[in-house]
Amino acid sequence: MPPLRGPELPILALTLGHVFSNAVRTLPAIAADVLSRDLGLTPEGLAALTGAFPAAFALAMVPVGVGLDRWGVRRTALVLLAIGMLGSALAALAGGAAGMLVAQCVLGMGCAGALMCPMTYAARAMDAHRFALWSGIIQAVGNSGMLLSASPLALLVEWQGWRAGFWASGGLAALAFLAVAATVRQPPPARQGHRSLWQDTREILAIAASPRLRALMVFAFASFGVVLGVRGLWGGPWLMEVKGLTRVEAGHVMLLVAMALVAGPAIAGIVQRWVGRPILLMAGSHLAVAGLVLLLVAGGPGGWLSALIGVPALPAWFDAALMVAFGLVISFQILVFAQVRAAVPPEQTGRALSANNIAFFGGAAVLQALSGLAAGWGGLGAALATFAVALVVCSLGYLWLRRRA
Repeated sequence: MPPLRGPELPILALTLGHVFSNAVRTLPAIAADVLSRDLGLTPEGLAALTGAFPAAFALAMVPVGVGLDRWGVRRTALVLLAIGMLGSALAALAGGAAGMLVAQCVLGMGCAGALMCPMTYAARAMDAHRFALWSGIIQAVGNSGMLLSASPLALLVEWQGWRAGFWASGGLAALAFLAVAATVRQPPPARQGHRSLWQDTREILAIAASPRLRALMVFAFASFGVVLGVRGLWGGPWLMEVKGLTRVEAGHVMLLVAMALVAGPAIAGIVQRWVGRPILLMAGSHLAVAGLVLLLVAGGPGGWLSALIGVPALPAWFDAALMVAFGLVISFQILVFAQVRAAVPPEQTGRALSANNIAFFGGAAVLQALSGLAAGWGGLGAALATFAVALVVCSLGYLWLRRRA
């Protein structure tokens, strides 16, 4: 294989930040029980606490978008990775719910550019065809962080406790910081005239509300929320508390899901190039994921599928198969980035991608809070079903807005 001489190496260095982000934000899925016990949290409290991460992430997207377009990818990425390291240390040292809440907010801010930094760099350094390919590679490599927060984390939590997971995540952020400092040299884009920070901020919000992105914002609202809800929070407790798996066994299932999330973006890109029709692929994949989540719940105790088959609950291998399929199909969400890039001129790329990420993580924050309320009312099955309903609503809303455009 020839050495990487173009923008590929800096993109991969920046993508290490996305690996860190995926690892640290999905950590609660495999450590939820000990986190709740040590911090004195109810299921609703845990959902609200971990929901601070996507909420802070969404709020930070405006300054991240401004930073990417005003000061460039390198400076923005280095500042955010330093904040991510601080957040990991605060989480590892948290002595109670308040300390962990602060840590989750800091982590959310630090991870806010984890995906946008490599995406923006690639969008500026590559033509549309190569960007479509590399957007899938960035997502796939970044999703490998979920491999770390599966079986490896389960073993680490069993051995050293959940705090060790946050220290390990901080080490990964430090590695990403050094890699970015050593490889990224892309200057900030040329700017036309003098613009204030407030003008840049207003432009991001205007882009987010514009007819060009409105349908994509609705699509994104539930898209990442379901990943964070199933893989990042409720999937592990469902396997351990409902299906009776040990932490390490649940970690193995989460590892398979993470592998699907790593392979899925590449598969989605290939399928899209073969068949075209990105709108149909995006909406259809999300409706299919809603069905998979509802089947997961239906196979649990008291579920209609379990009752139909005549068993108390379907075996854990059924859940594992559905979760792997979930990881593959939800990966078609990657197609939204090419749609966003095509909707705006090059000088607005950072702002537009950041605006779309506001919907990704703002939706995740809202849905995670709602899922916590649902968990307190109807258990883990109700929490998971929250995301299925949101996927259906947002997918239909996306199609409706596309027809009106």
